[in-house]
Amino acid sequence: MNGGIQPWGRFATFGIAFVVMMASQFAALIALSWWLGLGLGQMPDFSGDGVAVALIILISTPIQLLLLATFAQRRGHDVLGYLGLIVPRRSEVIFGVAVTAALIVAGNVLSWLLGQNIVTPFQTDIFRTAGAAGPLAMVTLWLAVIVVTPIGEEIMFRGFLFRGWLQTPRDAWAVIAITALLWALIHLQYDWYVTGQIFAFGLMLGWMRWATGSTILTILLHAMINLEGMIETVVASQWPT
Repeated sequence: MNGGIQPWGRFATFGIAFVVMMASQFAALIALSWWLGLGLGQMPDFSGDGVAVALIILISTPIQLLLLATFAQRRGHDVLGYLGLIVPRRSEVIFGVAVTAALIVAGNVLSWLLGQNIVTPFQTDIFRTAGAAGPLAMVTLWLAVIVVTPIGEEIMFRGFLFRGWLQTPRDAWAVIAITALLWALIHLQYDWYVTGQIFAFGLMLGWMRWATGSTILTILLHAMINLEGMIETVVASQWPT
């Protein structure tokens, strides 16, 4: 706590997070429609367009972060403390990287045993379309996926939501599970199997947030997960099976 000042309540926290997410996504769509010279009703399906996906991420995330910081500050809190943006200890980083690496390997082995594709069609589609648009588009996609997405999603789920929902120590596992589930469910581009893997990663990230108090650590680990996914996509694109 910060001088006895309470965070937003559970329902208010969820409502704020939902409105902020929808508003930032809508703002990004408006900006993209203006850039393309199309009305919102004329917008094509961008689900596999790497350039459009990257631009939406790059536009919506700063808006989302600004709004979350504003709401955190409205409660009289230090924004960085409220969102868990504290520097982790070196031992916590080393442990987190080791656990994340082990979970990535376990997930890939499980996918291989179950006959599931390690790289999804969504990953190959955005990589292919960004590559076709040129080097700048590809760099933008890597920046959006590896840097901007982890910052935005972790501050939303393991930052703002986690802080508002963790009212007492006994709430910890419920909050870890619920934030992991919600985080998994926003990834509508994937099937149930990949969504399950994301949920597992979310449990790990939530536990790291609870154990260390650092959202910066979960941002780093999330970036590591996304980087590994992009590298796998490059390999799959260069040497398709």
